[in-house]
Amino acid sequence: MWSQIVLPVTATLLYVLIILLYGQEFFYKTAIPVYLMGIYYAIRPHILLPQLNPLVMGLYYTSLLFYCVLYTTITSGKLRYAWLLVPLHLAPVGAVVYLHQFLIGINLSRPAYLYVLPDYLLFGGLLILTLAIRIHPQGSYHPTWGDRVDGRRLRSLPPLSQLIPYLMPNRNGANNLFDESFEITHLERYIRQKRKEGLTDFGITHVLLAAYCRGIAKYPALNRFVSGQKIYSRGNDIQFCLTVKKEMRVDSPDTIIKLHLTPFDTCEEIYHKLNAAVMDVKHPKLDSTFDNVTMAFTMIPGLFLKLTVHLVKTLDYFGLLPKALLEVCPFYGSLFFTSMGSLGIRPIYHHLYDLGNLPVFGAFGCKRKVLEPQEDGTVIQKKYIDVKFTLDERIVDGYYYATFFKYYRSILRHPEVLDFPPAEVVADVD
Repeated sequence: MWSQIVLPVTATLLYVLIILLYGQEFFYKTAIPVYLMGIYYAIRPHILLPQLNPLVMGLYYTSLLFYCVLYTTITSGKLRYAWLLVPLHLAPVGAVVYLHQFLIGINLSRPAYLYVLPDYLLFGGLLILTLAIRIHPQGSYHPTWGDRVDGRRLRSLPPLSQLIPYLMPNRNGANNLFDESFEITHLERYIRQKRKEGLTDFGITHVLLAAYCRGIAKYPALNRFVSGQKIYSRGNDIQFCLTVKKEMRVDSPDTIIKLHLTPFDTCEEIYHKLNAAVMDVKHPKLDSTFDNVTMAFTMIPGLFLKLTVHLVKTLDYFGLLPKALLEVCPFYGSLFFTSMGSLGIRPIYHHLYDLGNLPVFGAFGCKRKVLEPQEDGTVIQKKYIDVKFTLDERIVDGYYYATFFKYYRSILRHPEVLDFPPAEVVADVD
């Protein structure tokens, strides 16, 4: 019953569910139920015809394996010809016809066609499905084996880059510290102008965040991350995490928001997205999804909680965590950015989290005034803010980071460029 009823029914239902729910992006996952059906067909001859020639059975098993492997190759996009599925599905139909004719000549308790009718329906349905398949446009990204729900695996990186995550498996053992000071005369002028235009809460946070997104438009490798000792790219999905106090009191609880930005966003668009997210979690009657999830975890007894965290880490290593859980967890994202200036202190170097895949943590402090001598002998007062970053060195090398931050500095000198989308967004490597 298990091999001839439960197994094929489960595989068929799984195939249908994958197509109906995730067929547009994750059609390649239909290879999983196909392999399950392969196991079913491998067992079936021993039940219907137990005394078959070993040579025939060897050819039969080879054909089954060839079918499963070729199906996986086609649906994963390695062979961009959906019509190849037509002869692939017609071949087993021929085998079913042969089996049908063979069963007719045997004295059976039921008509022969009842034994093969499910096979005719199965492969007939597969042939009809083949006509509905549409290939992703050439050059466009489509998920495939090895990718995660939150990023695509980079397969064309140099060998050393692919080896480094194995040599330095922990994020905190592979971080670099970077600090910079930015003169903010132009920034303050830009902020005052934006406030006059109606963006009443516009501040340095919005500019720094917008400049980071604009930097990723030119240097997309900053939006990579390491998971399962493999390097992935988030593409144009820049996931920004921020800790928010519901009230500015010592005993006020913290919560965390996650914001989805893109390299195309202007400063004003980021302002509206960020402010809307902050206002949502500051509502006194509501808790964020993050708060609810953490509350659920605290209800698990200590020993079982430790096992649960271990299970989460294991599933994450193999990229099996559901997207809904990744969405609410602040340890999965592109950038964690926090303002020490609102607390009236200098910025700190914040550690990265070994749980999750967050590669960058940034902090900026309060404004400070500096007296600087000029070439003509005069002394003028200037304002600066200090910014500190903790960076996962496994996603890019030091030269790439340095080039990015030079560009980041140039944007902050001319923040008005953030009023318009970038002229070009560079794509990361394959």
